[in-house]
Parts: sequence; C-alpha cells; structure tokens
Amino acid sequence: MKQANRTLHRAAAGVASAVAAFGLGAGAFADAPKKYDAEVFFNTTDISIAGADKAYSPNGKNLLITTNATGTFNAATLDLASGAISPLTNSTTNSVFAVSYFPNDGRVLYTFDEGGNELNHLYVRGEDGKTQDLTPGENVKASFVSWIEDGAAFVVQTNERDPRFFDLYRYNADDYARSMIFQNDAGLGGFIIRNDGKLVAASRERTSADNNLFLIEISDAPAEPKLITAHEGNISHTVYDFAPNGDKLVFGTDEYGEFTQAWTYDIATGERQPLIEAAWDVMYVDHSPSGRYRVSAVNADAATQVTITDTSTNKPLALPANLPKGDLRQVRFSPDEKQISFLMNADTAPSNIFTLDLKRKKFRQLTNALNPAIDQADLVSSKVVRYPSFDGLEIPSILYKPQGASAAAKVPSVVLVHGGPGGQTRTGYSAMVQHLVNHGFAVLGANNRGSSGYGKTFFHMDDRKHGEVDLQDIVYGRKYLESLDWVDVENIAIMGGSYGGYMVAAALAFEPEVFDAGVNIFGVTNWVRTLESIPPWWEAFREALFDEMGDPATDAERHRAISPLFHAKNIVKPMLVVQGANDPRVLQIESDELVAAVKENGVPVEYLVFPDEGHGFLKRENRITASNAYVAFLNKYLKGDAEGEGAQSATN
Repeated sequence: MKQANRTLHRAAAGVASAVAAFGLGAGAFADAPKKYDAEVFFNTTDISIAGADKAYSPNGKNLLITTNATGTFNAATLDLASGAISPLTNSTTNSVFAVSYFPNDGRVLYTFDEGGNELNHLYVRGEDGKTQDLTPGENVKASFVSWIEDGAAFVVQTNERDPRFFDLYRYNADDYARSMIFQNDAGLGGFIIRNDGKLVAASRERTSADNNLFLIEISDAPAEPKLITAHEGNISHTVYDFAPNGDKLVFGTDEYGEFTQAWTYDIATGERQPLIEAAWDVMYVDHSPSGRYRVSAVNADAATQVTITDTSTNKPLALPANLPKGDLRQVRFSPDEKQISFLMNADTAPSNIFTLDLKRKKFRQLTNALNPAIDQADLVSSKVVRYPSFDGLEIPSILYKPQGASAAAKVPSVVLVHGGPGGQTRTGYSAMVQHLVNHGFAVLGANNRGSSGYGKTFFHMDDRKHGEVDLQDIVYGRKYLESLDWVDVENIAIMGGSYGGYMVAAALAFEPEVFDAGVNIFGVTNWVRTLESIPPWWEAFREALFDEMGDPATDAERHRAISPLFHAKNIVKPMLVVQGANDPRVLQIESDELVAAVKENGVPVEYLVFPDEGHGFLKRENRITASNAYVAFLNKYLKGDAEGEGAQSATN
C-alpha cells in the first residue's frame, strides 16, 4: 500500500460569533479574519497541466489543462496569448482529466472512470469534437504510458487480458490500430518507454522496502525481462526516465543512504553512475523534448524544490527572483523549448499557471484560481514543526495557527492524519484545511512514523506495527498541541482520510479518552476484510502490502486486534463518518458496520455517504457538503456551538 501510494498521487462570519463561540471577552479576536463558508473556499478553481511531453499544442499556442471551473473536472485548452480557457469536455457527472495533445494536430487524449470506481478508460477527442473510447470493455482499467517513434505511435497499459496485471499495447497515432507489445505475466509496473519504442524499463515489488528494476526489449521475438538491479538486502528503486539519446536509464535508489538518489545505468555496459545526490529524496527526473534541459525535484521537508539544469552547460537555470513564493510544479516545455509553463502553489495561493520565457527570463501569470470573494490576507500559512513522540522520536508536522489565536483567545484544534499509510502531509493550498482554520480550528498535519519523505528508516518504522507505534505518534500530537499556550487543551479532535480515517477510528477505539471527537473519512475499520478484498489491479503490490501489513492467511488474529470495528464498544467520543459508495479500496460496508456499532454504544455518530464518489471526493458540490459537515460537527462537539446543528442535514 505504501508503494501504491508513492506513485500514485494530492483532498479539505464575523468576529462577534467567534467571541461568543469561545466564551471570550470582547476584543479578544479583534484581528480575526472574515469568516467564509465552504462554498466560497471550494469555488476556488483547481487547475493542473496535462502530463506526458505533449502538454503544449504542436504550434505552441495552447496548453492542455484540467480544470473544475464548472464544479466537475474537465479537459480544456488554455490560450497562452490571451489566457482564455476553452472546454474540450463537458461532463457533469464523471471527472475527466486531460492526458496529452497529439504531436502533429489538435487531437487530445483524456481519461475518466465511472463515479470514482477507478476503472479508467483512455479516450481520444478528434479535431471535429467526436470522441472514441480507445480501451473499451467491462471492468477494464487502462492508462496512457508514453508517445514513441517521434509521435507516430503511443503506448497504453491495460488489464483487459488479466485483471491483475497491465499489458502494454502500441497504438498507431493515425488510425488507432493496436498490437500487444508486452504480455505482463511477471507483475511489472512503473513502465517508462524509450522514444524508439524498443526498450521498456519497469519495476517489480518484492516488499515495501525492496524491489527491482528490469529492462524489456520489444521485438518480434521478445526476451525475458533483464534484471539490472541485482542486490542483497532491502533496496528500493524507482524508474525516472531514459536519457535523451536513449543510451542510459535514469533511476532512483536508496542503496547509498537514507534518501533516494538519482543514478544512471548505461544500457550497453551496465555501468552505474550517480547523477543527483541531495539531503532529501529525489522525487523525479524528466527531460525537455530535445533533452537539452533536465528537470529534477527533491522533497525538502514537505515542500518541493525544483531545479532546471541546462545540460549543455551543466548549470541550473536562474529563475526570476520575483516569482511568487511557493512550490513550482508540473514544468512543461514548449515544442521549441523557448518557453516553459508550470504551476505555482503555496499555502495561501492555489495552483496557478505561469509561463516563463527562458531567454528573456520574463514570466506571466495566466490564471487566477483563488475565488475573488476571498481576501488572501485572511488565509493562513503553515509552519513546519517537530515534536517528540513517546520514545523521543521527532515527528515532523505541518501546523496551521488561526489568525487571532493567542493565550487570551485559545482555539480548539484538529490533529490531521494523512492517508497511505506511507503518505505525507505537505505544504500547499488546501481548501479543506483553510476552511477549518478560517473557522477557528488549529490544524496539525502530523507525519507519523511510516510517512514518506524523511528517510527509509523512518518510512519503515511502522511496518507490522500499524495501530500501535504510529497511533502513539498521533496521541503525542495532542500532547504537542497542549503545550501551545494558544490552544484550547480541552477540545482537540482527530481527523483523517483513508489510512488517516483508520487512525481516527483506531484512536477512538484504542485510546478512547485521548481525543474529544473524530472525523473518519473513508477509513479502514476491518483489516481482515480490506486485505482480502483489495482491487485485482493491486496484484503486483500484494506481496509488498502483505509484507508491511501482514498476510491475512497467517496474521488474521493481529488484523482483528488492530481493527477498530471489533473494538467499537470502546468508542465513547462523537464521530463523523464520511464514505464514497463506489470506493473500491475501502468498501462502504466498512463504514456501515462501524456506524451501526458506535450507535449501539449510545454515542453520537453522524454518517454522510456520497453515492457518486469513490476513494476521494472530486465533485465540487460533494466537497462543499463534506467540508460544511466537518466544520458543523467540530463546531458542535469542540465549541458547543449551535452552528453545529447544520451537520445533521448533511448526514444519512
């Protein structure tokens, strides 16, 4: 599950009412910001740039993007001269995500699933607006891999032959005729394909700490995949990219220290050489179309640091000093490599698209995603903090302090637990978090042991200890909040989604007096069932998942012991449970049974089910409903605020 979630990929009126809510004297919140409801926050637009190397139109005048300006994610084009956005799809039900332009014309590839069931298909939209499903079939999951042969063809992975594994198919760019080029019976994944289409790099997981990389020759008489990372002990590898001339593979490895470094593998000789060594994990390495520029990033204490290197001089490009502060994301090169487009994202600024003229070093901001109804000065920047856990281990975390909070005006708070279990709470804009903070709740995004980004030792400290040592890290998150003189120590809740939702239920069941309330968002409650019902396309990760969590065939007793459902009689604090009906990872029955069990205790429990969502909520109206429910629930049980009564109307 950690490995699946690595690649994988990021969710959340006035001073007088605040004074009344906290029982404070007049003037205590004189500098409190204007209070906004969830609709205002979530009417901020989410924007991303298409992936692959064809985000730009062939003539370089347009950028392929995904935006939820209508409330549902759709593919669109952005005119780089005027900033005008033109929709390419108009879905009101399923979230649609842009994938790539075709290399020589205005056709585009895009993808979507049905209601969050994760069975994505790949579609093409012709220049005439007509669309075609390139990967039809029931229960098929498919995705784009890469353009090859200088744009004459592209490769798609699909599990239509065997739901457990993804085979590779070559599609002609002209007529979409296809042929299988690799039958994947070995459980390989993470495919990267060289431009000539003759060589594929892939990984195979053994455990959550150990995997291998392979090279696959594509020919009429294919050979067995070639192992290129023979080693002893536990070493993790990641495929990044082929070098521009195709003679080397760029890959990541943690063989030489705590953090993942970038190395190269010479395909002809097998020689390995270091490429990028940093004090943090190297997140990725990409190249511009010609290969002149190399783009790399490191995960520097929960923020992304990007370097663009001109390989002709081997020197990094100096970016304009007056670029807005924040993380630079999704760097895309124009076909002539004279311009890049990218996103800038910060705690108080959602992702916006910028362009940069590489010669003149002039940039332009092309979008304004933040809802104009929000004064940016009312938003809150985070602070990276660390606190000691039960054994002295430092737990890195992201802390949001509401404006106006002080020793004279204490605020309730929330310990927010990320998914994974190997995820990471990072800096950056979150409508959900800003909504909570704006309504007077401090938020501590705790990166408990087992989180990614802090070295391989830290990452594996929770293996087969879930619901034990990692839960204590979260318990000590409350202790840390209690040490802050501006926190109301009597009113601290726990909140999280997916594995974080499990931690919510586990905290309330196994440490029933620690937190004052809990918000469980599609969290695992019965590990026995969850591990027996993982989606078939997770087969390649099964051994790694069982190595980390335990094999249900032999560890069922422990799984019962750490499953909140079987200990729900211990839960005595109020809980809000939120679930997507189409979730293929955490089945709705998990939440149904937990809610029923907690109700038997006579404990307040509220339940909100979205019939058109899966593992994560994508539709704006549902995100608004959920966020309003979070705030209403926390108002009720942490503030004793009548405003919390509104949560009842949002529950089932």
